[in-house]
Amino acid sequence: MIESVSNDENTKYIETQRITEISKTGYQFLKENKIDDAVDCFSKILILDENNNYALVGLGDASRKTGSVREAAKYYQRCLSHHPGNNYALFGLADCYKAMNQYQKAIEIWEQYLLHDKKNITVLTRIADAYRKIKDFANSKDTYQRVLEMENSNAYAIIGLGHLHYDFKEYNDALFYWEKMLESSGFSNVDIRVLTLIGNCHRKLKTFSQGIPFFEEALRRDKMNFYALFGLADCYRGLNQISKSLVYWNRILELDPENKMILTRAGDAYRNLKDFEKAKNYYERALNVEYDTYAVMGLALLAKAQGKFNEAINSFKRLIQQDNKNSRLYIDLADCYLQSGDRKKSAEILEDYMRIGTKNPKINEIYESLLK
Repeated sequence: MIESVSNDENTKYIETQRITEISKTGYQFLKENKIDDAVDCFSKILILDENNNYALVGLGDASRKTGSVREAAKYYQRCLSHHPGNNYALFGLADCYKAMNQYQKAIEIWEQYLLHDKKNITVLTRIADAYRKIKDFANSKDTYQRVLEMENSNAYAIIGLGHLHYDFKEYNDALFYWEKMLESSGFSNVDIRVLTLIGNCHRKLKTFSQGIPFFEEALRRDKMNFYALFGLADCYRGLNQISKSLVYWNRILELDPENKMILTRAGDAYRNLKDFEKAKNYYERALNVEYDTYAVMGLALLAKAQGKFNEAINSFKRLIQQDNKNSRLYIDLADCYLQSGDRKKSAEILEDYMRIGTKNPKINEIYESLLK
C-alpha cells in the first residue's frame, strides 16, 4: 500500500514536471511570436490538466497576439473561474475589454487586480486612461495623481493628464503637463508626439505663432509627419499667411491625394488668394472622393466671390435644407441677396433663422443694420 501511494506521487510529480517544461516552451514560443507552436504546447497541457492556469493564460495571450480578443477573453474567464485572482488572467482580461472598448468592464477587472497589488503603476495608469475614455474627469485625474504621488515624474501619468485636460478643452492645463515633459527631456530630445501635442494646444488657444516652432521641430525629425504638416498649415492659416499654409496643405496631399478635408482646406486657401480656377479644381476633387458639405460650401462661396449670385443662392438653400441651424449659411445667403440688390429678401432669410429660436448676436447685428 505504501509503495502504491509512493508510485502515485511519483507519477504526479513527473506529470507536473512535464507540464512545467511544456509551459516554459510555450511561453518561449510566444516571446518569439511562434504562435502556432505556442498554441500546440498549451493545448497539450490541457489534455493532461484540463483547467491548467498556465495553459489557459497562455492560450489567452496567444489569441490576443493574433487580434482575437473575444476568444482570448474566454480563455482568461475560464482560468479565473477555476483560479480566482490569477493576476495574469485578470491583467489579460482587462486588456481584452479595453481592446473591445468596454472600458467600464476593464476598470472593474483592473480594480480586482489592485486588491493583490495596490501600488501597481502600470495598472493604475491603465485605469486612469480608461476613465478618460469614458469621460470621467474626476476619477481619471485622481488616479493619475495617485501614480504621481508614487512616482512624481511618471511619463504616462503626466502625458495622460495632458490628454485628459485637452479632451475637456482645458488647453492651458494640458500645456502645463506637456511642458513638464518638455522640461525634463529638453526640446531636442523630447518625444516627437509631445511636440505636436504642445503645438496643437497653441492651435486651439489661437496662439499660432507659438505653436509653429514645435511643429517645425517635429517636421525636422520626420518630414512626413501628418500632425506636424497639418499643424503648420493650420497655424499659418490662423495667422492669415495663406500662401505659407498652402505649402503644407499640398505637402499632405502629396502623401494622401484623396484626403477630402485637406483638399477642401487647400480649396479655401486658393479661394482666399482669388485663384478661383484652382479653388474650383480642389473642391471638385474633394467631391469626387466623397460628398463633403464643406466642399459644397466652398463652391457656393466661390460662386458668391465671382458674383454668380443665383448659383450661390441655390447652393446655400440646399445646404440649409441639410443643416437648418448653421448660422453661417444664413449669413452668406442673406449677403448674396443683399449684393444682388434684394434687401427685403436678405432680411427675410435672417428672419427665417431667428424663427428657429437660436440666438445669434451676429445675425441680430446684420438684421438690425438691414432695417435701418
